[in-house]
Amino acid sequence: MYYRQAGTYRTGYAQDMRLMPLKEDRILLGLVLVIAFAVLPFTASDYWLSAILIPWLCMSLVAMGQNILMGYAGQLSLGAAGFMAAGAFACYNLILRVEWMPFPVAILLSGLIAAAIGIVFGLPSLRVRGLYLAVATLASQFFIVWVIDKFGWFKNYDTSGIITAQDIVIFGKAFTSPAEMYLVVLTITVLLTWAAMNMARGSAGRNWQAVRDMDVAAEVMGLSLLRTKLQAFAISSFYCGVGGALFAFTYLKSVEPAAFDINLSFRVLFMVLIGGLGTIIGSFYGAGFILLLPVFLNIFFHALFGKAVDASITSALEQVIFGVLIILFMIYEPLGLAKLWQNLQERMRRWPFKF
Repeated sequence: MYYRQAGTYRTGYAQDMRLMPLKEDRILLGLVLVIAFAVLPFTASDYWLSAILIPWLCMSLVAMGQNILMGYAGQLSLGAAGFMAAGAFACYNLILRVEWMPFPVAILLSGLIAAAIGIVFGLPSLRVRGLYLAVATLASQFFIVWVIDKFGWFKNYDTSGIITAQDIVIFGKAFTSPAEMYLVVLTITVLLTWAAMNMARGSAGRNWQAVRDMDVAAEVMGLSLLRTKLQAFAISSFYCGVGGALFAFTYLKSVEPAAFDINLSFRVLFMVLIGGLGTIIGSFYGAGFILLLPVFLNIFFHALFGKAVDASITSALEQVIFGVLIILFMIYEPLGLAKLWQNLQERMRRWPFKF
């Protein structure tokens, strides 16, 4: 936002179609990655790594999957937490029952299992849409959690119904410290974000947007609604499954099916709406807003009132302020935080001529 785009020349189609055509954007991204990989693991405290950064990255992946389905393909879904549960318990059982199973392969297979389940529950999208589709996907949320809770095999027949995630082992090395687990989550998040950005700007993304904008016209032009919608459901569920597995293994550690309830699905939905529909970067903005705002409100009220006010009152005030901010935000900027950031960049580029 501090540089002008004038004077940038591109001499070929390959340069024009680069993920980041501007040199300044590539330099800025490189600096961000250097800070994320080489600075934060050694400077951030264990609290920030394990309680802030790791859940933020995990939920950003889940919001990214939800954004692919809702923002790009236009299919309303309320079952994100169910697919997170599928990925988490699939990863747990793969590592438990296959001794040689490395963690990266278990993560990949758990995402594929969640994708297969997503295809099954995405079949109603061929006949229904809108709120009716939301109700159909809501069934996946309750059904997946009910199956995991009902059949003890998924929880290794633990009487308490709670599983303890295994240690993350990659190439014989156990990743147990917060910094090590943060690097694992960050690496997977960067790779999947790069893949999502390329899919969104490629033929798959154009197909999703055609179905979102007018599916009848897209079908008349020869686009297969069956393949396009199920592809969006599969990729979205894959991201939710991977995010759920990472969420269980690096953040929760002790997991029960009730942790992936309907409230978590609505939180993922709010992340997408607040961050910005149809934007990859908006998934990170929305996840940060939903996760960090209650923390900052808690710190603010603690500094303002101290112990003079009961904790239950401050907790209720946090929920009220949080809800009011969401409502105001959706009224005045329905396109989300990504649009706000884009508007700010445009104003700064025109400054001081027009602000």
